[in-house]
Amino acid sequence: MATAFGTVFMPEMAISWFNGSSWSQAKMVSSSSLTLHPGAHVLHYSSTCFEGLKAFRHEDGSVNIFRMDKNIARLAQSSRLLALPAIDETMAAEMIKQTVARFADEVPAPPGSLYIRPTHIGTEAAVGKAAAPSTSSCFYVLVCPVGDYFAGGDTALRLLLEDNGMRCAPHMGMIKSGGNYASALQPILQAREAVKADQVLFCPGGDVQETGAANFLLIDGDEIITKALDESFLHGVTRDSILTLARDLGMKVSERQLTVTELLERAAKPGCEAALSGTAAVLTPVGTLIHQGKDFPVGNGKVGTTVLKLRKTLNDIQWGKAEDKHGWLTRI
Repeated sequence: MATAFGTVFMPEMAISWFNGSSWSQAKMVSSSSLTLHPGAHVLHYSSTCFEGLKAFRHEDGSVNIFRMDKNIARLAQSSRLLALPAIDETMAAEMIKQTVARFADEVPAPPGSLYIRPTHIGTEAAVGKAAAPSTSSCFYVLVCPVGDYFAGGDTALRLLLEDNGMRCAPHMGMIKSGGNYASALQPILQAREAVKADQVLFCPGGDVQETGAANFLLIDGDEIITKALDESFLHGVTRDSILTLARDLGMKVSERQLTVTELLERAAKPGCEAALSGTAAVLTPVGTLIHQGKDFPVGNGKVGTTVLKLRKTLNDIQWGKAEDKHGWLTRI
């Protein structure tokens, strides 16, 4: 029986502690060695943020991390917006590279990869600081080998359009924090039970934003339409990569407001496609939109050719089968 994605961790992780004035020297420790006081800020006031990125094995045997700098910059931004201590970005990069190098032999060949989870948490033991930040924190890097996300075959997802609720507080959207995922969980579970949806596409006030764990892209002919960056939703690294490659391929990229009304009108057109972008799945095709109790197929309701083309274009760079023109890979 195959193990679930992201459940098998390597036995060691890189870790560093901030004591209120400086970061400790990073070291490798057992992945099960983390000890926190029960009053730790993170356990009560959700002072936590993280990243998700991958390392890939190329045919020459080398291991390469994809867009590490972009992920570290976003983690630094999340830490700042959560009022956590500032991370040392140079140290974070070294810790990621050190951890990947330690387990380089465990990096699967394509289509597998090594999933990397840098995490930053507030550690100060102070339950009276609901309105104050943690002065101490911990930064660590977990890794786990993962297989093919599409091992069961490509399936076009069903999305429920939620135009009342929102994924998280608008000013928190661009922060990659655990609380945002927790707040989206119940709507997703309810959508699965009620209409057999795979995910919820949050569209507060009719403004198409993102799902519980991925950015949304609409593909109409040679045009990709997606919400323009603001603080209300996550600035996905995969989203940015796909849009960059789409421009390279001569496609028109429109980052702007997209309403539910326009989305449903465009989705009905022959050849229209939609997808979710994220680290795990890169691009996952969307075949059906569910709104006010009715199913609306996207195009023909099946996996689209443009989605597959864009995903392959990105995968080929990640796997070393195409030139890395944008300098996205860090060789270990």
